[in-house]
Amino acid sequence: MVVEPVKKTGKKIKKVVLAYSGGLDTSVAIPWIRETYGCEVIAFCADLGQGENYDAVRRKALATGASRVYTEDLREVFAKDYLFPMLRANAVYEGGYLLGTSIARPLIAKIQMEVARREKADAVAHGATGKGNDQVRFELAYLSIDPEIRIIAPWREWDLDSRQSLIDYARKRKIPVTATKAKPYSMDRNLFHISYEGGVLEDPWSEPPEEMFLLTLSPQKAPDRPQEIQIAFEGGDPVGLDGRKLSPAALIARLNGLGGQHGIGRVDLVENRYVGIKSRGVYETPGGTLIQTAHRAVESITMDREVMHLRDSLIPQYAEMIYNGYWFAPEREVLQTAMDAAQKNVSGTARLRLYKGNCTVIGRRSVGSLYNPALSTFEADDSYDQRLAEGFIRLNALRLQQRAKKTK
Repeated sequence: MVVEPVKKTGKKIKKVVLAYSGGLDTSVAIPWIRETYGCEVIAFCADLGQGENYDAVRRKALATGASRVYTEDLREVFAKDYLFPMLRANAVYEGGYLLGTSIARPLIAKIQMEVARREKADAVAHGATGKGNDQVRFELAYLSIDPEIRIIAPWREWDLDSRQSLIDYARKRKIPVTATKAKPYSMDRNLFHISYEGGVLEDPWSEPPEEMFLLTLSPQKAPDRPQEIQIAFEGGDPVGLDGRKLSPAALIARLNGLGGQHGIGRVDLVENRYVGIKSRGVYETPGGTLIQTAHRAVESITMDREVMHLRDSLIPQYAEMIYNGYWFAPEREVLQTAMDAAQKNVSGTARLRLYKGNCTVIGRRSVGSLYNPALSTFEADDSYDQRLAEGFIRLNALRLQQRAKKTK
């Protein structure tokens, strides 16, 4: 069955809100949507800490054909309501990816839908490729908010079949873009991380070019002296650095700087996309790496053993929900409730040593610590009767003994 593009079905679209970044894909999308659908295009740009000049982004969108441009500073919302819940769950996808791009999409989609409602737009649009995860993340979020919304996905419709063809399209229309033949990889940045993929990175044997990295020094060039820092937590959330309280966004930004200076937070992996394709991604998440390492340290002395083990068994499922785009799904909300309940007593401080790509825990403390030196000591004590361990072992060995008898 061939699915007809949205432009050929239903009533005519008059107004579209595009999730606009100013990058190659969305810069091309504005004139393409206007030419293809003959409709008004409104650009929505979410400030999630990309470090962009938003006056320049606005001018570029208007010059490219947008009738109006919305920009919104969402850094604190992103950190508090999206990053922190994810960090409370220690979410990691396939052992390495801290989900910096994945977690940004539902927030962008949510505010984009608010703009669409305000503007009485007929449709929303995004610049995600038809081979990737972002199309799923955006569209699942859109449809979770408004099941009747119409969606334009240019990559699934246009005949521009490569990044180079987009570059050529942009040049013909005098649209400035940062992607070039010399640097064809794509980059996505926000407060939490930077991701790189495509182009020269598509060969999984090829080492990423060092000049590509923007947040982190290489470990070889990092300072020759280690640095110690302390990260404080309350209820599982990071709240302060070296005794000073900071807002969620300010704390992440500061930790990005510290971690990046010491070459911490680079990840290079081939991951499994939700659509069934393996993809090589390179990530820089220095602050997130520091937070997760410190968080685990505080958890180690404040969480009940069985609660921790149960929570840890759920992390892969939780991470997959975010990676695959199910942030607004009921199963993620239920699991978030469980993750947050497990964090109720996770308050305290972790001490870290940063040195040439390594983040090492060198101390942890909490007024609610479950660690009891009187029980754990190897010295003489009167708190624990070691003779009781024999019965514990014997009871746990019963089934093993029975099995051994039957297999003789």
